[in-house]
Amino acid sequence: MEKINISYTATAVNTGGRKGHVRTDDGMLDFDVAMPKEIGGPGGKTNPEQLFAAGYATCFGGTLAAIAKGVSLNGSEITVQVHTGVSDKGGYALAVDIAVSIPKATSLEEAEKLVAAAHAECIYSKAVKGNIEVRVRAI
Repeated sequence: MEKINISYTATAVNTGGRKGHVRTDDGMLDFDVAMPKEIGGPGGKTNPEQLFAAGYATCFGGTLAAIAKGVSLNGSEITVQVHTGVSDKGGYALAVDIAVSIPKATSLEEAEKLVAAAHAECIYSKAVKGNIEVRVRAI
């Protein structure tokens, strides 16, 4: 296990699980959560999969910016889809698809290299490596 020297800690508190409420200690996030309709919930509120997708997309974008080295990322988009379902090993699991558009890259090959490098360095990618299926592609 990789050890770190902590530079920042985010703290969130949930009450009620998937049918409850979540808030951060600084109050920047403070809202109800619900299961999506697609998996038997009422929908109409955010859910953990959306929060994970938002965090992953943002972190991946930050990592991409750090490694881009002269390639303009103006107009770039990182789309993260977080899927939940039944695992072939039993129980529920997650899978992730990441599609990255870098319109200012000189070629699809250059974009693919940048995306691969960002995936290798992104802390979300590192955290889930070997635990869930993650498919990454430049578009």
